[in-house]
Amino acid sequence: MRHLLVIIVVAIGIQTASAQLFSKEKIKNLENFDQKTLSWGYYLGFNSYDYKFDYNEITEDIITESSAGFNVGLLGDLRLNDYFNLRLEPGIVFATRNLTFQNPSLTTAAEIEREVTSTYIHVPLLIKFSTKRANNWKPFIVAGASWSNNLSSNQDNPDDNSAGQFRQTTSVFNYELGIGVDLYLYYFKFSPSIRGVFAMGDELVRDADPNSPWTGNITSMQSRGLFINFTFQ
Repeated sequence: MRHLLVIIVVAIGIQTASAQLFSKEKIKNLENFDQKTLSWGYYLGFNSYDYKFDYNEITEDIITESSAGFNVGLLGDLRLNDYFNLRLEPGIVFATRNLTFQNPSLTTAAEIEREVTSTYIHVPLLIKFSTKRANNWKPFIVAGASWSNNLSSNQDNPDDNSAGQFRQTTSVFNYELGIGVDLYLYYFKFSPSIRGVFAMGDELVRDADPNSPWTGNITSMQSRGLFINFTFQ
């Protein structure tokens, strides 16, 4: 699913960019749009999250199976100059991951498997660097930091994995890197983009038992996400 979405977005971007670049039509849509000091918009998109685990000792890896999630949010854009913009993109992210623990002491499905459903309030602050506009399209890259508040973290839940509860920290700081293209249509600007989101700290809340078969051998657990966003301004 993740690879199919990436292929679709890239194909659309290449097809549109090629048509715009090689077309004899030179009429520019929204010619003065990027001269605004402030602009607003919204985005919709998809995500695929997994975890990066580091272990105290060499062991069987925890298997992470990701599912397609959904993103929605608002966009505020501050023009700094012709090539740089500062962007705030608060939104909500829904993500699901399935974990399979391979510790030999775990035998039943209820012990081995955990479904981790997360709902994040996600607030990125990004720098957008754009190339010079070519007719009705303009490639860009984005980079910056974000803060996520996991509303489904179970951080303060007194139950742990021994009672079937997988726990994470509520507050997560990330760094983000991405690429995209601005497409200037007749009525609005449409911007498909692909972005990686990487947690910077350990998110695991460990079980009460230091020798827990679920968390005892984990040094750190960090989220990694692939976002495909469609922005409208």
